[in-house]
Amino acid sequence: MHFTSEQRLDDNVLEREFTLGEIPGILWTPASASASAPAPLILLGHPPLGLRRMHPRLVGRALHAAADGFATATIELPGSGDRPRRPAVEQARADMQRAMKADEPVSDEIIDALVLPLVDEAVPEWQAALDALLAMPGIDGPVGYSGGVMSIGIRLAVVEPRISAAVLFAGSLVPRTMFEEARRVTIPLHVLLQWDDEGNDRQTALDLFDAFGSEEKTLNANMGGHTGVPQFAGEAADRFFVRHLK
Repeated sequence: MHFTSEQRLDDNVLEREFTLGEIPGILWTPASASASAPAPLILLGHPPLGLRRMHPRLVGRALHAAADGFATATIELPGSGDRPRRPAVEQARADMQRAMKADEPVSDEIIDALVLPLVDEAVPEWQAALDALLAMPGIDGPVGYSGGVMSIGIRLAVVEPRISAAVLFAGSLVPRTMFEEARRVTIPLHVLLQWDDEGNDRQTALDLFDAFGSEEKTLNANMGGHTGVPQFAGEAADRFFVRHLK
């Protein structure tokens, strides 16, 4: 991991951009974090829109987490930002957009082609980032995962034993094969669902929540579209991490 820039944000939160090999990322650490009092870590998931575009929203989430004493980090997803494009996934995205514009259902074949390669590539990169982050002074477990892509969060919850709890955003297309993986998830979950999300099938999201194998799982559903998550819903997710990571 190589740090390329740093700046101080509100409440003396330190934001540092880094590269992990060819993968860009950002780390935020609260002023309270030190080698003798390391901060628990939350991995911030996000849609494949590029870190530059997502940065304002990610900073807001990081500052909220820092107020509770958490370090947070994120990495650029495969095919996003300045990373090399993936032609097959780009074609699947174009097929999805055409189906949605025509008010047609997005086929399972399109969803698989769009999501599954991303999951297969991104999850090992998240694990490599976790290796590097937990080796730093001032950061320690337990570790949480927060955000989307939903399927990335599911896979990480299954294969990464260092993740102790997850907040998942039910706002992305989920391949049917991920339902089998969801049944293997056992960590505490807090799922956010926007009831009128224009890009998400509500019944699929409810079926997926039912499939999760966790003994503790909470569904926080609110009226509104994809970007209309109310502030109190985010605050409930913050309290979830305080309960499980501190």
